[in-house]
Amino acid sequence: MASESVYLPDRKKALRSMGDVLVLGLGKSGAAAADYCLDLLGDRVNSVTIAAGAQNERSLDAARQRAARGARVVWGDNGVVGTYDLCIASPGISEFSDFYLSAKEASAEIVSEVEFAWRESAADARWVAITGTNGKTTTTSLIEHILTGAGLRARAVGNIGDTCIGAVAHDAPSVYVAEVSSFQLASTVDFAPNVAVLLNITPDHVTWHKTHANYVAAKMKILANLAQTPGAVAVLDATNDTVRARVRELAAMDPAKRGFSYVPVGTAAGIEGDMRAACGSDNAAFVRASDEMLVVARGGEEFELCRVSDLKIPGAHNVSNALHAAAAALALGVPAADVARGLESFTSLEHRIEACGTGRGIAFYNDSKATNVDATLKAFAAFTPRKPIVLLGGTDKMTDLAELVAQAEVHCRAVVLYGASRDRFAEAFADAALPVYTADHMADALDEAVAHAEAGDIVLLSPACASFDEFNGYEERGRVFKKLVADRYLG
Repeated sequence: MASESVYLPDRKKALRSMGDVLVLGLGKSGAAAADYCLDLLGDRVNSVTIAAGAQNERSLDAARQRAARGARVVWGDNGVVGTYDLCIASPGISEFSDFYLSAKEASAEIVSEVEFAWRESAADARWVAITGTNGKTTTTSLIEHILTGAGLRARAVGNIGDTCIGAVAHDAPSVYVAEVSSFQLASTVDFAPNVAVLLNITPDHVTWHKTHANYVAAKMKILANLAQTPGAVAVLDATNDTVRARVRELAAMDPAKRGFSYVPVGTAAGIEGDMRAACGSDNAAFVRASDEMLVVARGGEEFELCRVSDLKIPGAHNVSNALHAAAAALALGVPAADVARGLESFTSLEHRIEACGTGRGIAFYNDSKATNVDATLKAFAAFTPRKPIVLLGGTDKMTDLAELVAQAEVHCRAVVLYGASRDRFAEAFADAALPVYTADHMADALDEAVAHAEAGDIVLLSPACASFDEFNGYEERGRVFKKLVADRYLG
């Protein structure tokens, strides 16, 4: 067991000796953490044990590779045996599970891979961390796009691109742009980014967190240590009730005690609200109603960036994502002209209201990343005043569907319900004031939608569900959808 607490001077908070390390889980982040520690075996690390969970073909192969390098691999998820100095937990393992709790009991400290990577990163590296229920990937990608366009060596990491610790080990950018989930944030301790971006918070991941309150608390941990980073800035979605409540708490604090500045995006009135006028905030980001200009006001300066019509990403939710990204980039010192160029040149990501082509006069869009109701609601409104025919279905997250039905009545021409969630969704839509069709699988749902579409219509996959009833993830679902569209309707 390690006894010293000596830190490396060129890192954020990296121990000279990590002692005996336990890696909990052998998914993408677990494998990356194990590899990093195995590279230090015999130097900063005494031993590496991997509690690999259940066996499958992928995990067996990954375990063999790490065992060949000196790791001890233990199978099963009933409990962890032994004593360890540090445990690095994979995000797929709930902090409330017996597996996690046993690892916590066996370890002097348990942290997430994001926390571990931040500690091991260079002392002068800067971190932008992005979290929220929806919009994380687009905002993360947009920030990276703006920063690289401005000449910074930035890298999108975390839930997008490489793992954080993989980037620390092999790429070491000067700016880490990290998409961080509630799962990863739950096991952070000292993580203190230079810029924290907190997007909307709506109900999600109840199975992992047990309660919505736990989910919110995990998200809020992105702000926990900002005061430890000189000049840190929080960018907060003030149009969201949950996040706006946190804005009010920050506003009530003495600035010296708070220790960081913050930029509220919009107000309770929406994205056009200026928090300076609404609540006397020092800073604000908003869309100016008179000319639809994206504006960020910070540090006594007002930056006019571009108009909503200049953005190449559709939907009001993407206007919000753009404002958050712009405020984050400005907080890092990127010139406003570079921010504006980045906003205007960024295009839609795969699986996020992604245009798939037009056939038979019908425009097809892939929004497979919409794995919850709130994301789908944003897609509904993205085409206003046009009304899409929307495919809804997959693995049911068992969230309330009342708002989904209400907004479908306003924004959709019809819906097609399919997959494992079909029956519960059909019950919710039973009295809806719009056409409702059903199908067994996604492919059948596409055909059903086209059968009821006319030239000029939009067919949109925006499922409001996870994908695991038919697919390995939303990426596979989206790519299958695009292939079906191309093969059947674009030829």
